[in-house]
Amino acid sequence: MVTGTIGVIGGGAWGTALAQVAAGSGEALLWARESEVVESINAARENRLFLPGIALDPAIRATDDLSALAGCEALLVVTPAQHMRAVLAAMPRLEAPLILCAKGMEESTTKLMHDVAREEQPDAPIAVLSGPTFAHEVAARQPAAVTLAVEAQAVGERLRARLARPWFRPYLSDDVIGAEIGGAVKNVLAIACGVVEGRGLGLNARAALISRGFAEMTRFGLARGARAETLAGLSGLGDLVLTCSSTSSRNFSLGKGLGEGRSAAELLRDRRTVAEGAFTAPVLDRAARAAGVDMPIVAAVCALLSGEGSVGEVVERLLARPLRAEGA
Repeated sequence: MVTGTIGVIGGGAWGTALAQVAAGSGEALLWARESEVVESINAARENRLFLPGIALDPAIRATDDLSALAGCEALLVVTPAQHMRAVLAAMPRLEAPLILCAKGMEESTTKLMHDVAREEQPDAPIAVLSGPTFAHEVAARQPAAVTLAVEAQAVGERLRARLARPWFRPYLSDDVIGAEIGGAVKNVLAIACGVVEGRGLGLNARAALISRGFAEMTRFGLARGARAETLAGLSGLGDLVLTCSSTSSRNFSLGKGLGEGRSAAELLRDRRTVAEGAFTAPVLDRAARAAGVDMPIVAAVCALLSGEGSVGEVVERLLARPLRAEGA
């Protein structure tokens, strides 16, 4: 079992919530870029910038010195996907497990986060933590379950024992690719579901979009080497249902704004936190086209984000696609 300090790279809402999980059976050392976050956590036991109103465990300490995490027994990496390579490259050579918690694909390479991490930290065992989780609920110790995907079973068992709580249940998997793809694709589909809400298209349309979006997720995942049962689990379908159903999802909220007629530039400019789906959508679309995988909902989200069509035009194009067998 991992018994020492767990490091958390990233002081946003999700990083803080995971520090709350890790502090349940040991010390958690959280790195944040923002000095006000470090001061707030250490002095007031609260992340007032990103997670206000949640009392934090006294076993959580915060630092703005990234090198201070080098001696941790394991690291939860919670930086946005497009910054993960730079953050890992800035650290010394690590041998402790890296638990990747970002959901996305690298823009310049279309690589998943575990590939990025292996390139920058080749000696560190890699795990992926993903599933249907809103940060404020996890931080408040409300029940949640996640996928913890790691190829080395012994490493996975040690990490699971360290992170498991009565209210936080990690389920082990060795399908790292599947766990990552579920998290990346669902963010894009959540934008689409938000558009349905903002446009007032109804619950029938949302249910259809979730179902057909899951078909797109499955096609792409299988093409990249994922297993169907992983995509149908917590890190795929479970996370998809959650983020397509609530304005607590940053991606759903972004889509809702688009559906209400606001521009992507305006919506993204107003955000302190990252809606990963906005960055993942064009990368995913490019990767799907290269692999010959049909993902029309993803393409539609890309068109909305880039301003290539209005909501009405994009929806009309989707509905005008040729009729087909459901399993095709």
